[in-house]
Amino acid sequence: MIDNIFEIKHESTDGKARTGTLHLPHGDVQTPVFMPVGTNATVKALTKDDLDEIGFEIILANTYHLYLRPGPDIIEEAGGLHGFSGWKKNFLTDSGGFQVWSLSKLRKITEEGALFSSNIDGSRHMFTPERVVDIQAQFNSDIQMQLDVCTGWGEDKKSAIHALEITKNWLKRAKEEWIRKCDSGYKGILMPIVQGNFFEDLRIQSAEFVTEMNMPAIAIGGLSVGEPPEVFASMLDFTVNYLPKEKAKYVMGIGTPDYILDAVHSGIDMFDCVLPTRNARNGSYFTRDGNLPIKQERFARDFGPVDPECNCKVCRNYSRAYLRHLFKSQEILGSMLASYHNLYFLHSMMKEIRLAISENRFEEYRTNFLKRYHSDAWKLKG
Repeated sequence: MIDNIFEIKHESTDGKARTGTLHLPHGDVQTPVFMPVGTNATVKALTKDDLDEIGFEIILANTYHLYLRPGPDIIEEAGGLHGFSGWKKNFLTDSGGFQVWSLSKLRKITEEGALFSSNIDGSRHMFTPERVVDIQAQFNSDIQMQLDVCTGWGEDKKSAIHALEITKNWLKRAKEEWIRKCDSGYKGILMPIVQGNFFEDLRIQSAEFVTEMNMPAIAIGGLSVGEPPEVFASMLDFTVNYLPKEKAKYVMGIGTPDYILDAVHSGIDMFDCVLPTRNARNGSYFTRDGNLPIKQERFARDFGPVDPECNCKVCRNYSRAYLRHLFKSQEILGSMLASYHNLYFLHSMMKEIRLAISENRFEEYRTNFLKRYHSDAWKLKG
């Protein structure tokens, strides 16, 4: 088993932000880190070489979708996710719990596990905490997540308590199975998930339980599920206070600069989201001056770059006018270039964040970045 996977490099003098290094089977990962989402073992519209060129050290894949298609046996036969996809750096795989909650029209949560219907063909399946550990071990995931019970914004406390109790019991069973897998040669880590919905006493209970389980790193779940941004920020900050400082911490499903900066401010080390590439496919580009919708008529004769301060190959080689043409023509290249730019933008922002933390000026960086980002100053330029 791997215990000491996280090394804190520098702690900010003006808050909880910190830099660190995750020591994982397929290489070190510098934190804070944004992880692109490759649901089906591919980040949409990008190649593995694109991701490597940008500089990513870890990406996320989805257990629910890969279990249904092509199936864990095929992936294992190919040499795990690394052999199957060709991506030689790290993979984090989620447990599928969120997808069971959000995608399946027919699902039943019991003490044994989660019974659900496939979103592909309606076939019935059962995820138990042990089975989910086994599947992710077949994937050879560098980080795998425990199976948990997700609850949404507005859930009543009785339901939240029930979901938390099941999640706690599932973690015990998942850890036992993970230890068996490690004894058989598996090198990936299992990450538990703090739940408790938006009830502070439940959050404390869950955080204390997860801490007692003494796992290599900790995820904070049940956030970014429809709640207002200010509730997200306050509950995240509250929860972190009850977790051990020395553990790497991960918040799932955030991928915009404001949410990322809030998370780093609270001491979070890892985050992921489909939003950067989803927005890209819808023609929305990240810029320092806010999100730029390329479809607007004003860009039809704009031959400047999307973001003059960005050094990515998209901004160096293509104009707003051309990118707008690709989007309006529904050319595949438009999605490819927009996705590359948005992920490059976030990766560059993460490098700037790590530098700002190391120089004890993160809060200044955060304030200045968001002030400009929310100004939508691109509307006044060009």
